[in-house]
Amino acid sequence: MTLQQVLYALTIQECGSMNKAAEKLYIVQPTLTSAIQELENEVGITIFMRTNKGVIVTPEGAEFLEDIRGFYRQYDIVMQKYSGEGNYKRKFGVSTQHYTFAVRAFVDMAKQYDMNEFDFALRETTTMDIIKDVSTLKSEIGVLYINELNRKAMNRLFTEHALEFHPLIKCKAFVYLWKDHPLANQEYITMEDLEDYPCMFFEQGDNSEFLAEEILSENFYPKTLRVTDRSTMLNLVKALNGYTLCSGIIYGDYNGDGYIVVPFKGDEENPNSVMEIGYITKKNAVMSKIGVQYLEEVDKALEQIDKSVIYED
Repeated sequence: MTLQQVLYALTIQECGSMNKAAEKLYIVQPTLTSAIQELENEVGITIFMRTNKGVIVTPEGAEFLEDIRGFYRQYDIVMQKYSGEGNYKRKFGVSTQHYTFAVRAFVDMAKQYDMNEFDFALRETTTMDIIKDVSTLKSEIGVLYINELNRKAMNRLFTEHALEFHPLIKCKAFVYLWKDHPLANQEYITMEDLEDYPCMFFEQGDNSEFLAEEILSENFYPKTLRVTDRSTMLNLVKALNGYTLCSGIIYGDYNGDGYIVVPFKGDEENPNSVMEIGYITKKNAVMSKIGVQYLEEVDKALEQIDKSVIYED
């Protein structure tokens, strides 16, 4: 199996068509077909089923492609580091929970590059998809949080997927709501105060509370709403006097005007907790120059936040 064959296979999967893949690779289709047939013969499985509408990845092929994507990404990173030449756009991706500092850092990093030469991806997605994206090197970096409730379960997932967690910041719990919410002017907010209002959660595609990206997800909430994207949550928080529980880190230009955070005060039945936000990388992976620069921008973004949200040990 050659790196060229690996690139061919991954490009076919991306394009969903032999013709389109051959065009993208600047080769003729018979050359591509022959290379894939040789690869399939060598590994002993059928990777692609050919149809009149294109190609379909077989179940065995999907597993094989997931396995080879990781080491090809590492090869690509090494070549980017030591070679300034190449026919393809360099790829860099970040998968993250819904943190505005992660978005701001990505924007500040991307502005420093020629977008004609790079294929950037910022994926605000579910916790499990973040883990899978980094595990397969679809994304080089994943941004998420752990706390005392989910730490054991998350560390087990990190180990299973050969990932390393790198701490960035510890934060207190805050209630995120619209500036005209009835509770907006309080010094702090308790769980009893929140009983009459809907709590917003990002849908995780799984019922496990350990995958939630909201702090204190284990507490009981009489009214809940689940959403899949930031824009929907912002609209519902405003329209329904809803709220969510978060780190308290906000940027007005990325969160939208008019949203505020108020400290959450725990009680005996609903104790407070601490969010340890960090990033995950593939264990023993080579960090690209862009990855290093992105993390530098993350540090700069976190340096600008309101220090009252930071938890001090």
